Amino acid sequence: MGKPTGFMEWPRVPVLKREKQERLGDWNEFALPLAPEEAKRQAGRCMDCGVPFCHQGCPLGNLIPDFNEAVYRGRWREAYELLSRTNGFPEMTGRLCPAPCEAACVLAIDRDAVTIEQMEKEIAERAFAEGWVKPRPPARRTGRTVGVVGSGPAGLAAAAQLNAAGHTVTVYERDARPGGLLRYGIPDFKLEKSVLDRRLAIMEAEGITFVNGVDVGGAVSFRELRAKHDALVLAMGARRPRELEVPGRELAGVVQAMEFLEHQNQLVAGQREKDARLDAAGRRVVILGGGDTGSDCLGTALRQGAASVTQVELMPAPPMARASGNPWPKWPVVFRTSSSQEEGGAREFALLTKRLDGSDGRLQALHAVRVELNREHGSLPRMVEVPGSEVTFEVDLLVLAMGFTGPEPGRLTEELGVKLTPRGTVQVDARFATTADGVFCAGDASRGASLIVWALSDGREAAKAVDAYLSGQRSVLPTKGVDCAF
Repeated sequence: MGKPTGFMEWPRVPVLKREKQERLGDWNEFALPLAPEEAKRQAGRCMDCGVPFCHQGCPLGNLIPDFNEAVYRGRWREAYELLSRTNGFPEMTGRLCPAPCEAACVLAIDRDAVTIEQMEKEIAERAFAEGWVKPRPPARRTGRTVGVVGSGPAGLAAAAQLNAAGHTVTVYERDARPGGLLRYGIPDFKLEKSVLDRRLAIMEAEGITFVNGVDVGGAVSFRELRAKHDALVLAMGARRPRELEVPGRELAGVVQAMEFLEHQNQLVAGQREKDARLDAAGRRVVILGGGDTGSDCLGTALRQGAASVTQVELMPAPPMARASGNPWPKWPVVFRTSSSQEEGGAREFALLTKRLDGSDGRLQALHAVRVELNREHGSLPRMVEVPGSEVTFEVDLLVLAMGFTGPEPGRLTEELGVKLTPRGTVQVDARFATTADGVFCAGDASRGASLIVWALSDGREAAKAVDAYLSGQRSVLPTKGVDCAF
């Protein structure tokens, strides 16, 4: 806890942001830091709740009351040491995590939760500024090698933990630079890539090798990689997009969200030339999908100079406050407005796309119909169309941000005998082991598309299982806030 009465004395201060017009003119991060005195007050709002349900809400098991107490007392280095025990990438979660810990905060029962996510970022940035974040290579090497396929959050977390255990780790990334979705899927206005590069430099100094431009399962076989290492960790993510199966899908002007976001991230990084097919400048843009990816596409289209942007969601708009069937400490299904949605564009809900029209092979219109949930007693809700509710959008660029269905496994099954689940994710047991000996899987590739904090947690847990497999004994790698072992 911080100050016992702090939550009664100080209100929650939301994330400070640059002015909308200013941030729409560049690709820099929209969020601003807290002043040290305000950070102290926000940490001081952490109440003496007795049972910290925030621990239950955080997949990493971060020691939230402990680091808040340290910040309130002015012991910033102690706060960083506490946070880094469970989270090797707090500068990432402090920017990108939707904060399920805050949803589970006891204070959130009837007030505004503690600003836990923002505090993680403040602690991490203070640690880097003070020079407390330094490479810590292992004191000894075990002589065992591990290959990690994929350098997104799960792959980086697994690599960092396995390296700390003394194993020699090589991370294989198919793109030109490491980072996975952190580099190519998350816009710079949410995560400037200097933040990622700063952490990657630390990992390299600790002895981790990154090999880029290697398409495992393509030019390099999974079988070849397995023969080269004592163990493999698959962390390829879940990048197979959900498709829009309607007449007119083949028209020019329809693109997938990841292709759209990757193009802009590569432009900002100076890695490619502008592609008119993926440029929203002067165009009428419709984004199908109301989640985080759709919101990222919205902010990107606005910065590219779109003539108009409309974000369309299939489901009805959620309520402004928790419904009776959605009690604390469950994740609150409520209406939210992202930083990108604050910046402009329109939002539409409960619309089902029926067909696309165009001329000369180019997209011109999207036809949709309004839907509603039919809730019959004793059966699951089903979507039904509302008669006479057809809607037409004039559109030049349609971005599909409808989610992801699973990983792109390549020849994983054929080459290693790794089984997939019926939904197309990699099948693992409770210790993240696949059906192939010495091959483990973590993050979205096995879980399905999820949160960065779950990817980091899975990566750490998988590393612990790999360490136990390689050593033949219980692993002592720390997870979930305590030094537990398999």
